[in-house]
Amino acid sequence: MPLRVVGTGHIVSWLKSTLPAMGGLGIICASFVDSSFIPLPLVTDLLVMELSSLHPLRMPFYVAMAALGSLGGCTCIYWLARKGGEAFYLKHQSYSPEKIRRFVEQHPLACVFLPAVAPFPVPFKPFVVAQGVFQVPLLTFLFGTLAGRAIRFLIEGYLGVRYGETAKDFVLHQKWHSLAAILGLVLVYLLVRRLPFVRRLKSHAD
Repeated sequence: MPLRVVGTGHIVSWLKSTLPAMGGLGIICASFVDSSFIPLPLVTDLLVMELSSLHPLRMPFYVAMAALGSLGGCTCIYWLARKGGEAFYLKHQSYSPEKIRRFVEQHPLACVFLPAVAPFPVPFKPFVVAQGVFQVPLLTFLFGTLAGRAIRFLIEGYLGVRYGETAKDFVLHQKWHSLAAILGLVLVYLLVRRLPFVRRLKSHAD
């Protein structure tokens, strides 16, 4: 009997149909797979909202599973990019490595946290690749990624508990809200950096 080759599309379809029935385990699997090697756009987000709306008291558990799964998947990409260096980056991205390197060196925590917390459809994986290639410290990477993803999924879990199916429709059709959110985060970061005590801390660190 001839072997049947299963393509990525079949795997993604199977995951989308299977993972929701697995509860928290499905969430951590979806989040890990999406953040590592097989893109599953919005699958984790919609799972968190759907299960949180059905079981509100378990919402913190679902958020934790999503954040930990995403951290695990991102760590795989970070490790590969760190080992592969700039050749890995140039193979996967077209942005100027020198510009990205300067930004990462000047704002290591921001370049981890802001992409991690940014809502769909802001791309996330290219930033993870850059963080590995340009040697963001491991603890900064772990803390920034976990904090950013936890906040993102916590917001989505709350929306699921509060608004149910309406929250899922909002996430699917809110590109302008996402753009406004990421611009707001960048603005807050720039304003915080200008606070006197933050500038004093930076000057002492230098």
